[in-house]
Amino acid sequence: MGTSTCDIMVATDTEIGGNTIKGICGQVDGSVIPGLVGPEAGQSAFGDLLAWFKDVLSWPIDNLVMTSNILSEQQKKELKEELERNFIKKLSEAAEVIPLSESIPTALDWINGRRTPDADQNLKSAISHLSLGSKAPHIFKALVNAICFGSKKIADRFQEEGVQINSVIGIGGVAGKSPFIMQTLANVMNMPIKVAASDQAPALGAAIYAAVASGIYSNVVEASKYMGSEFEAEYYPQEDTVETYKELMESYNQLGGFIESITKK
Repeated sequence: MGTSTCDIMVATDTEIGGNTIKGICGQVDGSVIPGLVGPEAGQSAFGDLLAWFKDVLSWPIDNLVMTSNILSEQQKKELKEELERNFIKKLSEAAEVIPLSESIPTALDWINGRRTPDADQNLKSAISHLSLGSKAPHIFKALVNAICFGSKKIADRFQEEGVQINSVIGIGGVAGKSPFIMQTLANVMNMPIKVAASDQAPALGAAIYAAVASGIYSNVVEASKYMGSEFEAEYYPQEDTVETYKELMESYNQLGGFIESITKK
């Protein structure tokens, strides 16, 4: 979970059967753990959608404040560093306290096309239900909702195809740095989400495979028991929000259907 997402599952042959899950990136026997099937999906933009919004809001700062002759070069440097530290943090804090009962815009996460389910790189993002009351934190909250709804669509597709999801583990920059996004995701998914403590989970995975290949451990499962990462956080659905997020996701689905229909036309 970073600029984009890569959603990887592991399932037994019994669970998958002869089913080829439609609309995902692919599924390969043994691609993750030998003896298990590894279906893969993902989103074309996750953190990238929020970074785009940050760039939009930063335009007057970059082109007016940072080019001003009133500030010294040292002041500009320090101001830029302060903005980098606090920009997303402050937006997240403001967005988090906006009640779900308040009018929140609806957004799509297709800012870089749609990877899964059902890849279509011609699709574009959109925002609806804007009003004069829509401030930057409202739009930011809508974008966070959108990336979480995109993840839920992937999980729903697997389960529609008969593959049950029993647990979710998040790794990557967004998973470790944004409790607001992870709590929103748990609420939208309506299931607990654990976050791995390792900052270098892919490298750790490579080390686990190397330990098996070199004969230190007999298989990946055994190696993981000794070498695998602990969890640094776990997010549980907030029951009072789950139904509201279902309603908000329905608005996401309706907007997505409309954008898809006019794109095809």
